[in-house]
Amino acid sequence: MDTLQLLWFGLIGLLWAGYLVLEGFDFGVGALLPSLGAGTDAEDTEKRRRVMLTTIGPHWDGNEVWLLTAGGATFAAFPEWYATMFSAFYLPLLLVLVALIVRNMGFEYRGKRDDATWRKRWDIAIIGGSVAAPLLVGVALTNVVRGVPLDADSEYAGNLFTLLNPLSLLGGLTVLALSLTHGAFFLALKTSGSIREDARRMGTVLGLVTAGLAVVTLLWLNVATGSVWSWVTTVVAAVALLAAIYANTQGREGWAFIGTAVTAATAVATYFLALYPDVMPTSLAGGRSLTIENASSSPLTLKIMTGAALVFTPIVLLYTAYTYYTFRKRIGTHHIPAPVAVK
Repeated sequence: MDTLQLLWFGLIGLLWAGYLVLEGFDFGVGALLPSLGAGTDAEDTEKRRRVMLTTIGPHWDGNEVWLLTAGGATFAAFPEWYATMFSAFYLPLLLVLVALIVRNMGFEYRGKRDDATWRKRWDIAIIGGSVAAPLLVGVALTNVVRGVPLDADSEYAGNLFTLLNPLSLLGGLTVLALSLTHGAFFLALKTSGSIREDARRMGTVLGLVTAGLAVVTLLWLNVATGSVWSWVTTVVAAVALLAAIYANTQGREGWAFIGTAVTAATAVATYFLALYPDVMPTSLAGGRSLTIENASSSPLTLKIMTGAALVFTPIVLLYTAYTYYTFRKRIGTHHIPAPVAVK
């Protein structure tokens, strides 16, 4: 196996980890709008929801770049993997795209009119997209590791219902629950007042639910196709999540958020370590699995990609870090002015 092939397999795993860490919390914030955004009256509800959306306003569109980059890197480094995965998961990935588009429209159009009905409809779009996207991403990633029916030519031989198996549905629920927990801890870290307290209480409950789902999912995957290293990252993910829940109960929101970030990253690491050396295993006896070696691009392509990554990756990381540093302060309902419609 070529070193660059292994490097790009790891980098794609890193991109997926970055996506679930960063986009995960803004999925959680969007999905928590109906619960944490509920106030004592209509005015208080609107202010709470605006606070919640303001916390992710500077970040959500940049977070989505990690998904695009993961897809682009897969296309360039492992074109056979990309082709097979996108043909097998065509409908689920299309639904992910629709969920993201509808959700993003909600962010952009919600404040265009000073009308309660208008805002309520876009809130539904934000909530629906924030729930559907991580659920479908979790289903897709779990199917990749579990294995799908690929024939002797590595062509997908199943249908949509093949992907809706118990393990993959459980994986989707786990990613959704982790996003909700991550989002609650992010809100506790970034807000003040009643939203902060409500987010802390809800984060503890969601964290315990996530822990139960994650233990079952990761143990199931490891028993089916795990390695020594995937068991190690499973333990790290479990410890990080329990530490995050404990930190949250002690009012240490920063450590709680770091804990769920580590949980998301090591969960993705578990997936990729369980997947290695395949990139898309077959579940058919006479099928042909796609591996790091037989699905990769030419050595020249990988060298060019590596050179480009060495130049641009530090720039992106520095810009991302600067953005989060700039918008680091807490906000509360007292910071929210009266709504002004854009004419």
